[in-house]
Amino acid sequence: MRREGQGEHSGCGPLITPWSEQMRPLRQQVFERIRAQGLVPRVQLAKDLGVSPASVTTITQELIEVGLIEETATPAAAGRGRPAVALGVRAGAHVVAGLKLSDREHTAVIVDFAGNMLADDAVAREPGPATLDELLDAVEVLLDKVCAKAGVARSALSGVGIGVPGFVDHAEGMVHWSSTLVEREVPLARAASLRVGCPVSIDNDANLVALAELWFGAGRALADFAVVTIEHGVGMGFVMNHRIYRGAQRLGMELGHTKVQLDGALCRCGQRGCLEAYVADYALAREAVTALNLSHRQSPSMNVLLESLYQHAKAGNATARSIFRRAGRYLALGLANVVNLFDPALIILSGERMKYDYLYAAETLAEMQDLVINSGRPRPPIEIHAWGDLLWAHGAAALALSEVSERALGGTREMAAQ
Repeated sequence: MRREGQGEHSGCGPLITPWSEQMRPLRQQVFERIRAQGLVPRVQLAKDLGVSPASVTTITQELIEVGLIEETATPAAAGRGRPAVALGVRAGAHVVAGLKLSDREHTAVIVDFAGNMLADDAVAREPGPATLDELLDAVEVLLDKVCAKAGVARSALSGVGIGVPGFVDHAEGMVHWSSTLVEREVPLARAASLRVGCPVSIDNDANLVALAELWFGAGRALADFAVVTIEHGVGMGFVMNHRIYRGAQRLGMELGHTKVQLDGALCRCGQRGCLEAYVADYALAREAVTALNLSHRQSPSMNVLLESLYQHAKAGNATARSIFRRAGRYLALGLANVVNLFDPALIILSGERMKYDYLYAAETLAEMQDLVINSGRPRPPIEIHAWGDLLWAHGAAALALSEVSERALGGTREMAAQ
C-alpha cells in the first residue's frame, strides 16, 4: 500500500488492457488510464488506447478545464531541449475518506484524488454489536480525528467509503446483517450520508480488500484474482475483468459459508459445516478453550486466547498444533474449490489471522494443490498479505474514489458549459 508522501506519481487504480475497455466511454478510458499510469504523455495515451491524437487532445483539454487532470513538465532526455509535458490526475481536485468498521477496531484513511494517503487513524471499540446510532457516533468521531490529522475539513470531503463485515448490498447501500450492528436491514449508506454530510458508499469488507489490491496492490495489472480474508469470519473478494464481482443479488462470494462438512461444526450463521466454523478466529477460540483446559468462566479475551493457542503450538503442544492443522486442511479445501470454480490468476490470503503461519504451512498449500483438478497446467500462485486494518480502509477509500470519479466524469460536459 502506498504510504503518506510516497510514490506521488506512481498512479493508482486498475491497469486495464485496451481490449477490455472498448465498451466504456472514451472519456472514462482516458481518465482512468491517466490515473493508473500516474503521469503519461498525450501521444502515449493515444497509442495505448488505439485512438487518434486529436481525440485524446480534445478529451484531455476538457478534463483539464474542469480541474480533474493537469499538465506536468518532466525533465527532457539527457537534460537537452524543452521539458516534456505529461498528464496526471490533479491530486487536490477531490479528497475522500475510507473507513473499516470491525468488531474490535475502526480504522480510517484520508486519500487525495490521485490516491495519495494524507493521514490515517484508528479508534478501539467495545466488543459486540452496536446500535446504528452508536455506530454512526463512532464514524463521526473517527472521521473528525482523521480529518484533523490530515488538515482537511470534514465539509471538504467529496465522498466516504465504508466497509463492514456481513451481508452488504453495495448498490442499495443496505446492510442485511453485520456482526457490528444490532439491527438487521439497515440502510447504512443513507444514514451515514445524512450524518456526515457527504455521499457515502458501503460494501462488504472482504470486497474492499480486493478493491485495495486492485487499486493499490498486487492486483493492479491482473484481470482476474481472488482475495480470501480470515479474521472473525472468512470472507472473499473476487475480481473479474478488473471489476469486483458481487453476484446477481450483490451478496455473492460468501466463501466462509460454503459447506465443507455435512452436519459439522456450528457456524455463527446458524447452519452447520461452514468453512468459517473451522477456520475463523471464533472457531479457533472455541477449540482453544478445550485445548488449554479452560472453563468458560476462565476464558480470556479472544485475542489473548488465540495468542496463547499459537504460542502453545509454537512450543510443541500437540493439541494446539492439531487445531491449526485441522483449520489449515479445511482452508486448503476451500481454496481448492476457489481454484476449481474460478481459475484465478492469483489468490491472496489476507487478514489478521494470517500471522498464524500454521494456517498456510507448506503441507497445507501442498494439500490444496492435490485437491485442485489436474489439468496439466500450473496452479495459481498464492501470496500471503498479513497487513493490518489500514489495508481494508484503503479499499474503502478506493470505493469512494471510484464513486466520486464516476460522478465527476458523468458531469464533465455540463461542468465545462457552466
